[in-house]
Amino acid sequence: MGKLYALIAGLMWGLVFVGPLLVPEYPAALQSVGRYLAFGLIALPLAWLDRAALRRLSRADWMEALKLAAVGNLLYYVCLASAIQRAGAPLPTMIIGTLPVVIAIAANLRNARRDGRLPWARLAPSLLLIAAGIACVNQAELATLRAQTHADLARYVVGALFAFVSVACWTWYPLRNADWLRHHPGRSPRTWATAQGVATLPLALVGYALLWLVMDVSGSHFAMPFGPRPMVFIALMAAIGLFASWLGTTCWNEASQRLPTAIAGQLIVFETLAALSYAFALRGTLPGVQTMLGVVLLVAGVVWAARVKPVPLEYLEAEHL
Repeated sequence: MGKLYALIAGLMWGLVFVGPLLVPEYPAALQSVGRYLAFGLIALPLAWLDRAALRRLSRADWMEALKLAAVGNLLYYVCLASAIQRAGAPLPTMIIGTLPVVIAIAANLRNARRDGRLPWARLAPSLLLIAAGIACVNQAELATLRAQTHADLARYVVGALFAFVSVACWTWYPLRNADWLRHHPGRSPRTWATAQGVATLPLALVGYALLWLVMDVSGSHFAMPFGPRPMVFIALMAAIGLFASWLGTTCWNEASQRLPTAIAGQLIVFETLAALSYAFALRGTLPGVQTMLGVVLLVAGVVWAARVKPVPLEYLEAEHL
């Protein structure tokens, strides 16, 4: 069941790679604070319905929700939207696609005593398959870029750097989020998703106000508060806030509570597959042979990873005595 929740989360999160392409004239920072303002507003009525469970959260719990919201939500999406606007969707998607490998390795090193260790010999084939799949798609996209006479390589490099910062943010987020969920097994993952939405709201409000002030002082001609296409922007932020932020976070929390973090981390590959599918659908083209090979390798890596079972660290230590 945890794998199904991870699949749904990936399908929802894939939507965030499309948003910056639909409103390319909107600054990345505005898209980030807009998305999470929508998330926070959506969380308010849900918080009222779940108020009894939310009252049980301590001050430390709310501080953790605030940290997760700041790094895993706002900072992550500012960098991701900046990357997509500069490099298009596929290149940042594939850099973000390294998350299954990065998180699996980090979790296997960090959480072995709690979750058990996935033996490296059994884990290695899935990591290699996922890495090979990512490399195939990345190479295909770079070949497409080189074929474009008007391509701005410097802009793509900056986009790639933003994407790597996003990877750092979202390596930290699932590890810390899983820590809280595993230490509070009696708490609802839905309640924790709602708490993060509520914690995001004041950050998004302050961010929106500061951005509006900075743009006004700098003499920007951008039409604040909702830009040149207000209805499109509001509808898009509401959709991403509901489906990607709240529903995606809820499903991911359900998966994180049921699966070892090293396994859950690899299942983020569903986000990569969904984002690629949406990006090519938006382009109106079919992926090439090399891209399809990369997708097959990604799926094979996930299937292999799903078969690997964690071994208690005490057992592994006893084997070496």
